[in-house]
Amino acid sequence: MTLQLDARQRAMLEAMHIRVWLPEPPLAADAIVSGAERPGGTVAKSLLDAEKPAVPARPPAVAPAPALAPAPVAPPTAPPTVAAAGATAYTLAPPQLLFAGLDPAQAPAGRGAGWLLVTEAHGPTQDPWAGDAGQLLANMLRAMRLHQHPRVFRACLERNPQAVGGAGLQADLATLLAELQPSVVLAMGRVAAQALLQRRDPLGQLRGQVHQLHGVPLVVTFDAPYLLRAPADKARAWADLCLALELVAPAA
Repeated sequence: MTLQLDARQRAMLEAMHIRVWLPEPPLAADAIVSGAERPGGTVAKSLLDAEKPAVPARPPAVAPAPALAPAPVAPPTAPPTVAAAGATAYTLAPPQLLFAGLDPAQAPAGRGAGWLLVTEAHGPTQDPWAGDAGQLLANMLRAMRLHQHPRVFRACLERNPQAVGGAGLQADLATLLAELQPSVVLAMGRVAAQALLQRRDPLGQLRGQVHQLHGVPLVVTFDAPYLLRAPADKARAWADLCLALELVAPAA
């Protein structure tokens, strides 16, 4: 008769230092497969798993990005012409005689046959002497002794949404200059200077030189509203007025 000892009984005998010579009972098939019922089976399995090199997870397949159609390229456009760049929607109001009632024969010497001042219209009124700006304009002309000149005219540029380009303005200017025949034109302010000269240069680049407007000398200077905001530029404005006076002064 063979004594059958299970694993628990064998462990107890080994703990008592009793050597067991009986063969060990065969393991169950499920225990061989899983190893869960063997002492240390789970630990051994985890150690084996730990010894295996880690296999990185395969990244999910990324679908190739669809090919993008090339963006349409606009054909190069020609740069705007000077006339188109400076063409502002302005029309020229009828000129005003600033000092009416003076005797044409009493024009101050060395002040030319006539003057045309072109300014931007400021406010609804056409009164050239309105407000502080009008008073400053009067002082500027008085300093030039033009308040004694019977042929000093002022024409305002008025915004006109119906106007297209600057051809109409230039035609009106040519007609007005042929009628008044001034000795010099004063373009007062950035708007007036750019519109008359059909240029987009800053006012500082247009000042200090003599331009031509349909054959008539033209000088650019600041307008009175600007000088009220920046009185430090009054000295520069006076230099512009002196340049205009030199154009009409008799040669020594």
